Amino acid sequence: MVLVEEMVSRKHAKIELKDGRIQIEDLGSTNGTFVNGERIVKGWLKEGDRVLIGSNILKVIVASGEEGPNTRRAPDSAMAERPPTAKRKASEVSGESRMRGSIEEIPLPDLLQLFGTSRKNGVLVVESGAELGRIFLNTGLIHQVTVERGGKELPVPALKAFYRMILWDKGSFELEPPSTRTFEQPLNASVQEVLMEGFRQRDEFEHLKGKLPAAEARLEAVTPIAKPLRDLSPAELDVMQAVLNGLSFRAALDASPAPDLDVATSLASLIEKGYVKKAG
Repeated sequence: MVLVEEMVSRKHAKIELKDGRIQIEDLGSTNGTFVNGERIVKGWLKEGDRVLIGSNILKVIVASGEEGPNTRRAPDSAMAERPPTAKRKASEVSGESRMRGSIEEIPLPDLLQLFGTSRKNGVLVVESGAELGRIFLNTGLIHQVTVERGGKELPVPALKAFYRMILWDKGSFELEPPSTRTFEQPLNASVQEVLMEGFRQRDEFEHLKGKLPAAEARLEAVTPIAKPLRDLSPAELDVMQAVLNGLSFRAALDASPAPDLDVATSLASLIEKGYVKKAG
């Protein structure tokens, strides 16, 4: 199978049938082979697995018929799949090829690991709902991160913006050529360095989901405030101030310089303690 693109090595990976099972092996490729988001040297594939090679996805499927999933020849079981929005453009800008796709098919962490390993330059633009994020890459390092809504860039610190984007599981991405924009305080962090904390925050958010209001829900204090405010932590007091100012949950997230997870944790605590409720 020939995949013609700059991030695929001449001999990138080998997929073969062994003892009725499908085995994949990376052949020392420059940018690596990923199975379900994990970089591998050698491993086994099962139905539903997704293999990322360059910007191409190989999805293991079971064809209809009498043959089972482990009795088919490996090349027939691994079919090349590109996101429906993915397109290769013949034209190049500043020597950088453009690639587009869906983050449902190629999750953001997978993309970042690929670009970090290949020391990519460019701007990864991710659009999810009403929000748009930009990750500025410089030789594989995360140089800066910005987020915007309604065409307006939000005053959100780079790491906070990055951790917010890691939560996005729907939307589209496009790798644009390097930007000439300069930043006073560039982040210049390695992908792996920030992804670990991003994964932790994503897991914590999953646990909090049932305790939090909708993003656009307006919050209000429970009055009269029977419990003393001095019992609250500084982080909880900051969120309480946002509530008293009549902000929505989303606006409270944007207004605080703290990571979204910290704001959400404080809000969940205030609701549980009876200081805050959703506005009726």
